[in-house]
Amino acid sequence: MEESFKQSNKVERKSLTSLSVVNVGRQKCTPGYQWGPGVRDHYLIHYISEGRGTYTTGGQTYPLVAGDTFLATPDTEILYRADEEEPWTYSWVGFTGTDAPVILGRTDFSDTCPVLKGIPYGKALEDQLAQINAAFGNGFPHAVEMAGQLYLLLSIMVKNASHQRIEEKTSGQAENVRHAIDYISSRYSYNISIEEIAAYVGVSRGTLVRQFEEEVHISPKKYVDRFRIRRAADLLEKTDLPIASVAASVGYESGLYFSKVFKKIMHVTPSAYRK
Repeated sequence: MEESFKQSNKVERKSLTSLSVVNVGRQKCTPGYQWGPGVRDHYLIHYISEGRGTYTTGGQTYPLVAGDTFLATPDTEILYRADEEEPWTYSWVGFTGTDAPVILGRTDFSDTCPVLKGIPYGKALEDQLAQINAAFGNGFPHAVEMAGQLYLLLSIMVKNASHQRIEEKTSGQAENVRHAIDYISSRYSYNISIEEIAAYVGVSRGTLVRQFEEEVHISPKKYVDRFRIRRAADLLEKTDLPIASVAASVGYESGLYFSKVFKKIMHVTPSAYRK
């Protein structure tokens, strides 16, 4: 039997806002190997090429085998464990960015469906994961190439989605959410409100919230907070700005409230994160 191995490549700096690879790798697990329970601050897709195991999230445990894939979403508790008799081999990619939730919203993944079983495009998915791995590096050209390969991987999942929606219904909705995300990306450092975002898009507050939750699977308010906190994390890593200045730079007038939101999302305080 082939010996276990783990090839894991982690990106030191996330260079792109729209879509950025955080880590990529492949692993043949030892019997009973387990990650979690824990949370990630990014999206994570695993594809199982051999063996079996279980994935637990949202209070449910899913038995998985070769040909299945599963998704972890940011700030959601997960646990995955290799089988004792037939431990799995899987490839994965972790990623973040403003495009990530919108694109994932057009795949078969959802809050109630974090696993896809027996996907017919599994070989294409595995090959594309290998392409991302081959492009790994910490330079800016590497970040661009990895993002390009990741877009191709996600396009495979979108093209093969079984729940294709009626374009007349969704094209306008998806466009509204895209406009909202663009507005947030350019105005997050200001004191923007959901009403202001809705006005920019040209819909009511209630319509924006509904469409945002259907497309991105979180509320606009949570999206704004996550976007701001990830920008704050970049500033904490790359600058010596005081924490109060970091808070103001990403749109929080209250340093105390900023610290509360930061800890809720990142699970550590701003000062601890900087250290």
